[in-house]
Amino acid sequence: MPDPRATGGDRRAPVVLAFDTAASACSVAVGIGDAMLAHERREMRHGHAEALLPMIDRVMEAGGLTPVAIGTVAVSVGPGGFTGIRAGLAAAQGLALASGARLVGVTSFAAVTALIPRGDQPILVALDSRREDLYVQLFSGDGTPLGEPVAVPPAELASLVAAAIGDAALRVAGDVADNAAASLMDRDVVAVVAGSAPDALGVLAAATDRKFAGPARPLYLRPPDVSLPKSRPGADGRS
Repeated sequence: MPDPRATGGDRRAPVVLAFDTAASACSVAVGIGDAMLAHERREMRHGHAEALLPMIDRVMEAGGLTPVAIGTVAVSVGPGGFTGIRAGLAAAQGLALASGARLVGVTSFAAVTALIPRGDQPILVALDSRREDLYVQLFSGDGTPLGEPVAVPPAELASLVAAAIGDAALRVAGDVADNAAASLMDRDVVAVVAGSAPDALGVLAAATDRKFAGPARPLYLRPPDVSLPKSRPGADGRS
């Protein structure tokens, strides 16, 4: 799918409702074919579940559409915040069921890559893990994945990239692209793609691309940051 920020497009194509709640923002976009009709983004670390449905209502209204028009619901599956991912998936499943729409999952890496112009240089997408390591995945210049996504400490990033693409020059994108590029000082970084944080626009762009669209299942690169309560003596009926 071409850049959804373009105007025009095939108005007979299915309506795609896309949203991203996996990262440090909540964003929603709706489009028809390659035409982006409406988009909204709010920066937030928490509260995605409360913000999402009102945003969807506003974006659909701005696009002049009703829920029955939706042909595809596309949702970011992560990696990112556990609660945000679950909120997005629950909303996507409910909307798809209610509207009879096709349900598509898009990784945060694919959402970034889908909006980057094709070229000869590979693309490294680096995302904020909210810890000391980075979430990363490599893609070829045409957007084909060159390996699985991983969580990697910055000090090990250069060796991981070298093992995958040798000494080839590359582009770096994502919401921690600057940090990743700083860890690759001995490599030829052609460009750090500014403003390339995961967004619903990328989910929209990726939704109809076979390289990027997949099942709506959560992608976690580590266990969630939760602590299970300790069991109390007698809580199960035994002492």
